[in-house]
Amino acid sequence: MALKAVHVSDVPYLDQVNENVTLSLLSSRFNKGVNDEVSDDTKKRLEFPKFVVMGHRGSGMNMLQSSDKRMKSIKENSILSFNAASKFPIDFVEFDVQVTRDDCPVIFHDNFILTQHKGEFIEKRVTELSLTELLSYGPQKDFENVGKPLFRKTKDGRIFEWKIEKDAPLCILQEVFEEVDRSIGFNIELKFDDHMVYTEEELTHVLEVILKVVYEHGKDRPVIFSSFQPDAALLIRKLQSIYPVFFLTNGGSQTYTDVRRGSLDEAINVCLAGGLQGIVSEVKAILKNPGAVKRIQESKLSLVTYGELNNVPEVVYMQRLMGIEGVIVDLVPLITEAIANFEKNVKKSKEEERFFIEEEEVGAKSQFSKDEISLIQKLIPELIHI
Repeated sequence: MALKAVHVSDVPYLDQVNENVTLSLLSSRFNKGVNDEVSDDTKKRLEFPKFVVMGHRGSGMNMLQSSDKRMKSIKENSILSFNAASKFPIDFVEFDVQVTRDDCPVIFHDNFILTQHKGEFIEKRVTELSLTELLSYGPQKDFENVGKPLFRKTKDGRIFEWKIEKDAPLCILQEVFEEVDRSIGFNIELKFDDHMVYTEEELTHVLEVILKVVYEHGKDRPVIFSSFQPDAALLIRKLQSIYPVFFLTNGGSQTYTDVRRGSLDEAINVCLAGGLQGIVSEVKAILKNPGAVKRIQESKLSLVTYGELNNVPEVVYMQRLMGIEGVIVDLVPLITEAIANFEKNVKKSKEEERFFIEEEEVGAKSQFSKDEISLIQKLIPELIHI
């Protein structure tokens, strides 16, 4: 999907970046570099030129326990999944990056990889494996070889064999840059274990390994970094000033010892303290606290959401009306088609009478049609109590 250029001014220039460089999302380009040398009064927030759709782990995460076949259609976090998503009018694919023991950035979500040998389940931490060991799991590029069987453990402890309709080998970050459609941007989630404490030295090493691959192979591809780990998000911002950095948060739906992860307001504070460009929030947190949208916007931060509710077209539409700038979704075909229909309806409605309403919680004067007002009135009471 072609995107127009937009200026960002919350990140300092690197020496090699021209002073007039803009954050550009034109066609396949997301030129890097934003100016940090302007006063607070003139700083501009990162603004996407349109409502942005990102494919979650490509064409959607795999939920092996789900009865919905769409959640078991294509292997998540695979080149196959990324390219399948690129066939639809999306702007980015989101994926998880970890670094192996021998310093190779790989695409894998879970902290542990699970297999079975002689009837016994064996669990190993991804970051403690060598690249060769990791790639020995699952389907192999060389069809003559048979990989170790892959299983997955759910949050409640159940174990499922990782059976997918369209399976694919595990992959590394370099391959993703080389083999995925160049018109698609990357939202690279820097994945760390919530239950581990990392030193600055450890974080720096991992991030520098990832940055090396991005610098060497990123070229003019749109790239965003994001992380739930606040120190990692702040550090990647310090280590580079080319690519925007977003702080991931569930908005307080889970308790953490690190208070910075405890609420949307804390997420705002993290971003302002570290010069980050935006927040990626669990959508439920926004629906329960819509007033946060105004606070995030006033802080000159961008806002994107994730979560299973983003697979409901009406929920995505409501977010668009609220001023949220993008969504990360699993059901890429469904949501992209729905957004296209939304846009057609918006075009038609321009010729109709419009009604102004001021939503105190959303905090901005907006224009809605009668149908849009009706939709919001029906949805908000149901969703904010989820």
